[in-house]
This record gives sequence, structure tokens and C-alpha cells, in this order.
Amino acid sequence: MAQLGKRNLLPITRAAPPGLYLDGGSHGEILLPAKYIPAGAVPGGKLEVFVYRDSEDRLVATTEKPYAVVGEFAYLKVIGVNPRIGLFLDWGLGKDLLLPAREQDGPLNPGDWVVVQVIVDDKSDRLIASARLNRRLDLVPPPYHEGEAVHLLVASKSPLGYNLIINHAHRGLVYNTDLSGPLKVGQVVEGYVRNIRPDGKIDLALGRAGYRRIADARETVLAKLTAAGGRLPFHDGSLPEEIRDAFGLSKKAFKQAIGALYKDRLIRIEPDGIHLVAAEGGQN
Repeated sequence: MAQLGKRNLLPITRAAPPGLYLDGGSHGEILLPAKYIPAGAVPGGKLEVFVYRDSEDRLVATTEKPYAVVGEFAYLKVIGVNPRIGLFLDWGLGKDLLLPAREQDGPLNPGDWVVVQVIVDDKSDRLIASARLNRRLDLVPPPYHEGEAVHLLVASKSPLGYNLIINHAHRGLVYNTDLSGPLKVGQVVEGYVRNIRPDGKIDLALGRAGYRRIADARETVLAKLTAAGGRLPFHDGSLPEEIRDAFGLSKKAFKQAIGALYKDRLIRIEPDGIHLVAAEGGQN
């Protein structure tokens, strides 16, 4: 059976002047307008299509791909407004996506961008957007494990860092101290679950997790030290901004890296900075 707001692989039942009719199961035949028919599509074959409702509430299909399907979150641009019903968003289809006034979380104007979830409206059975993220994110304790790779969408900035949407389902936080630079709202990044707190809240990390992330930072610091002739004026007391500019690392990652290098007896940590032991040994 065809699913509203999803991509479906549907059999082609017949051709007609308006286009191809697809088997929607209990929904009956669903029209794929002629302008969307790909080359080689004929009755008896199958097509992957996205199913939505037209302005007359009929189910229709398209081979266009929206930026998000039902249940997914995306960062979409406001392209129109109707004061009586809401805003219209560009989501990659010829038909715009409605963000009803009741689903907005603050004032928006044409040209603005907003993080929303695509949902099926309970009242109209049409596809709409919702910017009420606190209502839409899953509050059930997540099944993730530490070190698990996850898909992330930057939802908002907070005093501690950035709130991110995990796998289109949960909310997590990456701390400013763990970032090598700022993120942008709407940015899609890959990351890892760093920690799941007793209250179910999730701490995140970008880049590689665990020893792999530390190993990458370790090699970065070692390469910079070598290129500088064996000494750099950075240590535990250096400012996070200075470390980001010099190494492209967060202060936490830098401290882990120099800790690993010190443990391996490759560097000395002095008040004037870090010293490469191998370089000093070569000068004797």
C-alpha cells in the first residue's frame, strides 16, 4: 500500500493522457502526471515515487525528491505567507509545504530559514511542517550506546554549545569546548554519542570517537610541533581560541592529545609551552 509522505515503489497499472496510473493498494490508483514520467516507464513496470495530496486532496505521485519525508527534520526556506493560514516553505517539490500558524515557534518572514519536521496533519490528512521541536522530538530514553555513529542536524545554539537533532528523533548537545569552530543552524554533520546521562540527555561529539579522535588530534599536534622545530607556546593554560587558531582543535581535544604524547614520552610540558623530546635528542 502506498504511504503518504514517503517514497514508494509502486507498480504501473496503465497509461492515460494525464500520465501514468500507479497501484496504490487500498488507496486505489494514484496518478503520476505526465511531466514526471521518466524515460522507459511503461505499464507492468515499477517506479519509485513520492506520494502527497494535491490542492483537491487527491493522492498524487511525483518523481521529484523532497528535502525531507514524513518524520524527518530539515532546514527549509520561507518563500511565501498567507496571514490566515501560515507560511509556505520550499522543500524541493513544485508544491510548497505549509507551516501552519499553530505549528510556528516564533515570527518568520519570507527569506527566513527554519528547522521543521514534516508531519501528517491529524485534521486534514495533508502533509505540513511543524517548528514546535519540543513537541516533535522523542522523549523516550534513547537506545543509543556510547561511541555510536549518528546523523545530526544543528537545530539551535545554546550558551553551552549547540542543540542537535539525532537521527531525526532525539535531541543532543555538543559543547563549545569540544568544537574546533562554530556550527551553523541547519548544518548536517556526522557525529558520535559521547555520553548518555542518567536523565536520558545525550552528549555528542563531532568527528571520530574515542581513541580514534584522540589519535587524530595527537598526530595534528605532533605534526605542528615538528614543523615548528620542536617547540610551541601552548599548554593547559592556553586560551581555547588560541588553540583553535593554531591547531583547529577544541581545548579538550588538545589537552587529551598532549596528555597522550606526554605519556608516550614524546613531549615535555613546560611553562613556556610544549617541547618535542625527539627534536631535543637530535640536537645533542
